[in-house]
Amino acid sequence: MLLFAGTNCPATDARPRTFCNPVDIPYRFQLPEGNYRSAADPVVVRFLDAYWLWASKSGGYWRSTNLLDWSFIAASGYPTEIWAPTVTVINGRIYLTSGSMAGTFLTDDPLSGKWTNVTEYDRSLGDPATMQDDDGRVYLYYGCNADQPLQMAELNPQTLDFVSEPVASYRADKTRHGWEVPGDTNLRESRKPWIEGSWMNKIDGRYYLQYSAPGTQFKTYGDGVCVSAKPMGPFIYQPYSPFSFKPTGFITGAGHSCTFADERGQYWHISTMTISKRHFFERRLGLFPAGVLPDGQLATSTYLGDYPQFAPGIAIDPLHDNSPHWMLLSHGKPATASSTLAAGKSQDFGVTNAFDEDVRTWWSAASGNAGEWLEVDLQHDCRIDAMQINFADQSAQTTDQLASHNYLYFIETSRDGRKWELTIDRRKDGRDAPHDYVQLAHSVTARFVRITNVQSPAGGYFSLYDLRIFGSGQGLPPPEIKNFSVTRNAGDPRKARVSWSAVTNADFYIVRYGIAPDRLFGNYQVYQTNGVAVNSLNAGTDYYFTVDSVNDTAVTRGTETIRR
Repeated sequence: MLLFAGTNCPATDARPRTFCNPVDIPYRFQLPEGNYRSAADPVVVRFLDAYWLWASKSGGYWRSTNLLDWSFIAASGYPTEIWAPTVTVINGRIYLTSGSMAGTFLTDDPLSGKWTNVTEYDRSLGDPATMQDDDGRVYLYYGCNADQPLQMAELNPQTLDFVSEPVASYRADKTRHGWEVPGDTNLRESRKPWIEGSWMNKIDGRYYLQYSAPGTQFKTYGDGVCVSAKPMGPFIYQPYSPFSFKPTGFITGAGHSCTFADERGQYWHISTMTISKRHFFERRLGLFPAGVLPDGQLATSTYLGDYPQFAPGIAIDPLHDNSPHWMLLSHGKPATASSTLAAGKSQDFGVTNAFDEDVRTWWSAASGNAGEWLEVDLQHDCRIDAMQINFADQSAQTTDQLASHNYLYFIETSRDGRKWELTIDRRKDGRDAPHDYVQLAHSVTARFVRITNVQSPAGGYFSLYDLRIFGSGQGLPPPEIKNFSVTRNAGDPRKARVSWSAVTNADFYIVRYGIAPDRLFGNYQVYQTNGVAVNSLNAGTDYYFTVDSVNDTAVTRGTETIRR
């Protein structure tokens, strides 16, 4: 079954807008180090015909009318350097609850950035989430701990004081839930999972208590869900958990999230994604289509979730296909550069790092001077539709968190490596966009792409996690995977091994799995090998597996499934 063929994109400036994760906002340099950017633990609410986005330790929040273009609002009246603030519209007013004892704050005009305190708490509320029910009653769900269960309580809807004592809502069970085991591949059995990031949605009379595990620094950071018919439970763990999971790809992680509906009623899931290279809390945000299936299963689509996706309101069914069918052209392609920073004790900065689909590695020039450049050879003429320029901020250092740290650069394309055409021009109107995503107004055909530095902000060197180029290789799709096997570990059913026979013309593979043949929402991208260990399963749950083949022209989805 062929999918993502990349032939339905007209080369006009009227084509629908797209976006690409991580979310394109000016992630703030974090103090005291001042050498890495971060935002995490997001919350989005719709209020006054706009979307409002909060994240940890960001000095304020952002406003958007389309979930693509965000404007920053500096805040006052509440402690803006808090972890995981939660925001809820209650009785037509907007309330922010902090994860500390600072309490809850109120504003009727979020555009002003001014808030007033309405209550304080005598206990710390790690990762709080509040929800007003249809009957007007308000509930709090919270917890951020490796030893204690998540908690819940009822609040006074006017003052947001506690009106009931907290009770447990969910406790980790890593002996049965493989995805709750810490580690990038869920194999650190000796460590306890960090259970956190509560979120609550009431949908069609059901209460969906969402939570995160096993830790924000791991590639396997994801979200599970428990469901109840009542706001205070009892909550039943859902065997399709984690319902939000992205352990592989350019940037990984899809945990500590918020599920919300856009103006059309379509659900989205905004999550925390991990870099965690310079610092434990070096993180980004990702936005994914979500939805509830007819029988009540909550689902999130992270399939190629860091490739271009349609903007909200375009796709008919974004949960099942939100792609403009643009494939990655630049992965593993040969590259050259004006210079390369000498390797350090634990890291090299070679040009291959800029095309390896790994945000935890990066290329750096030897300076931040104007004229430093990086060039990639796509090896044949390709149709280019979009680029994502992921700046790495090597050696950047700043204490001015609210300043605009704009990148100035330009990108040229060529078919022969001699005659070049200006394709993206940010020489004068640069942006504070460490993950600058540019959808071209018109497709261009080229083999070579070169980016040249004009200015690197905060004293940093010209450096890129990856220069990602999307479009079509204009070749043949890879063959369908027909010969594959799945072995469930008899002694530990949280684990399975999926293996397959390689096919010609495939750049990599994607293993999909789920609790039914038409619900394969879990996925692992697999490079340079024909097998993968899936350690994220739930004991006592049967799964269906298949394998897709991928190249720079198309995805060919597997049509056969194996139940294990």
